[in-house]
Amino acid sequence: MENTKPRKRSNAWPVIGTILLIGILTALLFLCIFAFYIKTCIIPATKLDLSDYALNQTSTIYYEDSKGNWKELTTLHGLENRIWVDYDRIPQYMEKALISIEDKRFYRHNGVDWYRTAGAFVNMFVGMKNTFGGSTITQQLIKNLTQQDDITVQRKLLEIFQALEFEKDHDKKEIIEWYLNAVYFGEGCYGVQTAAQTYFGKDVSELSLAECAAIVGITNLPTYYDPFYSVENNKARQENVLQCMYDQGYISKKEYEEAVAEELDFVRGENGPSTSNVRSYYTETVIDDVIRDLAAEKGISEKAAERLVYNAGYEIYCCLDRSIQEKVDKVYENLDALPQSYDSTESQLQSGIVIMDQYTGEIVALSGGTGKKTINFGLNRATDTTRPPGSSIKPIAVYGPAVEYGLISPSTLVLDADGSHIKLKGVSGDWFPKNSPNQYDGIMTIKDALRDSKNTVSVQIMDKLTPAASLDFLRNRLGVTSLIDEDADYAALALGQPHYGITVREMAQAYCALANDGTFTKSRTYTVVKDRSGNVVLDNQPVTQTAFSTETARTMTYMLNYAATYGTGRESRLSNMPVAGKTGTTSDNKDRWFCGYTPYYTCAVWTGYDTPEKMHFYGNPATQIWQKIMEDIHTDLKYKDFKVSYGGAATGIFGSREELEDQKLTENERQKKAEEEAKKAEEEAKKNEEAGKNDQSPESPTFTTSPEAA
Repeated sequence: MENTKPRKRSNAWPVIGTILLIGILTALLFLCIFAFYIKTCIIPATKLDLSDYALNQTSTIYYEDSKGNWKELTTLHGLENRIWVDYDRIPQYMEKALISIEDKRFYRHNGVDWYRTAGAFVNMFVGMKNTFGGSTITQQLIKNLTQQDDITVQRKLLEIFQALEFEKDHDKKEIIEWYLNAVYFGEGCYGVQTAAQTYFGKDVSELSLAECAAIVGITNLPTYYDPFYSVENNKARQENVLQCMYDQGYISKKEYEEAVAEELDFVRGENGPSTSNVRSYYTETVIDDVIRDLAAEKGISEKAAERLVYNAGYEIYCCLDRSIQEKVDKVYENLDALPQSYDSTESQLQSGIVIMDQYTGEIVALSGGTGKKTINFGLNRATDTTRPPGSSIKPIAVYGPAVEYGLISPSTLVLDADGSHIKLKGVSGDWFPKNSPNQYDGIMTIKDALRDSKNTVSVQIMDKLTPAASLDFLRNRLGVTSLIDEDADYAALALGQPHYGITVREMAQAYCALANDGTFTKSRTYTVVKDRSGNVVLDNQPVTQTAFSTETARTMTYMLNYAATYGTGRESRLSNMPVAGKTGTTSDNKDRWFCGYTPYYTCAVWTGYDTPEKMHFYGNPATQIWQKIMEDIHTDLKYKDFKVSYGGAATGIFGSREELEDQKLTENERQKKAEEEAKKAEEEAKKNEEAGKNDQSPESPTFTTSPEAA
């Protein structure tokens, strides 16, 4: 029998067991540490409240069309051009296209696709790549909201747990709605609504299957798949999306083939010029007004208000009348339609115009310059620039207040003469203006003086009214803010030569008070501003006050209609509507104005050069522009008469006709007259004396008895 030795027990198993035990303990320790880390560092940061992530949204300005429907005029946005669109307006094709290409198990997972996540970690640790990937739509939405885009394991873990927590509180529809409103689609578009408008010029709800796939495909690489950059790249990506939709059963084979074959009609071609982003003068005025009013309403800075206007998704309802604005633009944007200078100046004639509805205070149209507008927020000559108004200020600074205070009436007599005949009480020295042209017509009525724009009469009225009272009237009754305290002066207010001038907008709204039976209404470019939930942010109702009595306003309308028909403003006459208004000309013809109104609208026009120089035109270019545009506006409007008053009896504030006749004389004429009157009196006295002598007869004898008796 063969002797056998007992086998020697291997010493390897204890070692292996020890290693396994250490490994298990290490793993348990790691898991405990990891669990503690997750509990203390990750879990507290997983809770996301959508109310904390209000997306920047594009604001929209609307105008009312002729049928009473509100239409989009333009949109306003900051760095993110986004218009929120609710889930029920998003095409189902858009949702399915997104899910098929980005997250095919979206409806089945709870925020994290563990298959893709595992693959991503393997890719990281085995492939030694740090791109991670594997993110679901939910995870991508969280990344877009939180802007957590650092490439670290910690960030990826946080994103995973945030997604799991997020889907406990938000359903799939809400996630899709937020995602399709949050992500970037190239060309400055955030969200599918602005993408649909930018690429296809339509509302997202109107997109076809092919168009939905083309837009969804952009999100992966917005620049590369941008159809304005490369139609070929976008088409390839679109077909990839459509293939995924077909493979996953979201569309039929027929739908797939039709969508692939559909020709995509983008708003512009590859590398084509982008649509102009230059805003109109009217839009810029609306923006400025809303920012100013919002800052005042909320007690914030205008910079903060500006951020809200561009990013809060406001709905702004403006006062624009699109038809009237088109008539303005037809003249202002076409340099050939403007009055032409007969001088060889190289300067471009510039102009500003504001047209208002005098009954509501609404600015229905405006323009701040001539020619094509090329920049945003440049010089707006209708609202921002102040220029001296010349005689166009007389109705609101001189004649109107003087009629209101009972100083003058249309039939009041006044002397039109130079300074040798007239002395102003409120002026030290011999200062006295000349007429333009330099001629004097002697004794005339106030109505005729306004018709002929007599400077001599304007300063005499101002002498009775006082510059202080005139400035107070302009500021407190007619809403003028451009004038300064030093403008309480004869030249500034009686002749229209203030230190810095006045805006076209201020002139238009002041004249509206005359046109509206004396009621002043503050000018406005918008009526209401609402937030994205429909709540009213600014309610810009008409702000009115009585500037003139009805009697004064109608008296001024009577005189201004006379001036526009027979006087300096006769170029303004319309073929089918009465006009009331006043021209204005400043020193050396550097500024020409016309401010006037009809029974429908009030319009103020300034013309000149940006760098003031003498103007050489046949007639008044401002009046000619006014007439051309207002004629077009009133063509189809029903004829109306003005309501006028003839202003009552003469006030006699400047003296009787006899006194004015005497005032009209020069010293030599007065001395000669006195001498003539003295000589005449002397001759009259002599004549009377001689007549007295001739009337005396010889003395008759006296008889006490009859001669016969004697």
